Amino acid sequence: MSSLHHFCTRCEEDFDYEDELEMHFEQDHHYCCSQFFDSERQLRAHKNDHHWYCESCNRTFRSESNLDSHLRSSVHLPRRFKCPGCNNAFISPAALILHCEAGRCPSGVTRQAIDRLVVAFDRNNIITNPNRLLQGPDGSYSAPSTITSWATRNSFNGQAYECVLCHREFRTLDALNSHLRSPAHADKIYRCPGNGCGTQFRALSALVQHVESGSCGVKKFRNQIDQMVGSVASLVSGMRSLTF
Repeated sequence: MSSLHHFCTRCEEDFDYEDELEMHFEQDHHYCCSQFFDSERQLRAHKNDHHWYCESCNRTFRSESNLDSHLRSSVHLPRRFKCPGCNNAFISPAALILHCEAGRCPSGVTRQAIDRLVVAFDRNNIITNPNRLLQGPDGSYSAPSTITSWATRNSFNGQAYECVLCHREFRTLDALNSHLRSPAHADKIYRCPGNGCGTQFRALSALVQHVESGSCGVKKFRNQIDQMVGSVASLVSGMRSLTF
């Protein structure tokens, strides 16, 4: 039998360990921060005031950013943005574009095709960096050509599959090839148009996510971003008409 230090005086129940007693308090007695509350309502009010707490899910998070990510996830946001290539729905334009960039949409659209479209559309280089683009004799810009790399079993270094470009190691060959298909080694052709920001990105989805977050006050360019997303949707729709 354990000592009285592990004893609940409210229900006269004895526990073997302090952790078990703490869990019992939290589950059965509206307990938090070494304090008992008279009701579930009072407990939730305390969590709202003193913790990163989602009331609708009754979940507590370790940081404000984790809570914010949760609130902006599909748990709380409707999937309003439908892909014209496969009819899957997503919670944001950034999520939709990321889906298209991944190259798994049945329409056949790829990240490289999206890059070419955006560069052609963004003639004033509002969101693209001309210093990282190819300039033709007529002064127009185009996206850098991309060489698709594929790893083989020769990439195994005795412990893991190693990327020859950055020397990151992966447990499986598929994981390494997913890394090579990603924009991890692509040029940062995108840039934030916000004054004083200048953050650069390797993929359109990353830029759109940055704009959606409003972290640098760049929302005034939201119309241009929305137009770009619409152009990508048109591209995907056109690709689908060729595929099906």
